This record gives sequence, C-alpha cells and structure tokens, in this order.
Amino acid sequence: QVHLVESGGGLVQPGGSLRLSCAASGSIFSINAMGWYRQAPGKERELVEVITNDGSTNYQDSVQGRFTISRDNAKNTVYLQMNSLKPEDTADYYCHFRIIPFSYGRSEFHYWGQGTQVTVSS
Repeated sequence: QVHLVESGGGLVQPGGSLRLSCAASGSIFSINAMGWYRQAPGKERELVEVITNDGSTNYQDSVQGRFTISRDNAKNTVYLQMNSLKPEDTADYYCHFRIIPFSYGRSEFHYWGQGTQVTVSS
C-alpha cells in the first residue's frame, strides 16, 4: 500500500558530492519522520540523519557539517545532500519513513527503501 523508492547513489571521488532522493507513494495519512540510514560491508545499519514532522533533525557526529537532510512535504520526498565525501562514507544507504497510512486505527508503520549504493574511492 505504501512504497518508498530511492535513487542518487553512485561512485564519487573523495571530496565529491552526491544527493540522494527518496519518495513515498500510496495511501498516506501523515508522515511523522523521514530519514536515512546506511550499512557498510560487515557492519550493522546505522543512523545517518533523520528529520521529524516539526522540522527538527538528528544526525550522527561523523556527518555533521557535511550532510544535510531536507524534505518536500508536497511530494512526500526526503533528500540527503552529501558533501565532502570520505571513503568511510562508503555504504548502502536506505531511506526510512515513519508513516500513518489510511488504515483502521491510524497506527504508525515503518517503511524502508530498497537501498542505493554509495562508493567513495579514488
């Protein structure tokens, strides 16, 4: 009923930039939070940056000053602008939404994108 589709990953040199996008579609009543997680080979998935419905953000220290999350509520879309990329940023990036769909009880559900690969290498 609700689907997330993300894009924007690729290969970039250290110091370069990428912008990730993730759009939600379906029977959506409200979106409580939108965010990005990443998972490097052999590592557990970790929070990158999240934005809530009041506009506040949360992020891990390693991306502070380099990554910026933003949203377009009219398009149900979240973006991650990644600047000054480092090799340690290499990972599969997943968008994550907390959504209340048009369903009985108006319960909140968690949805994940399919993942997009980011590789930072010279």
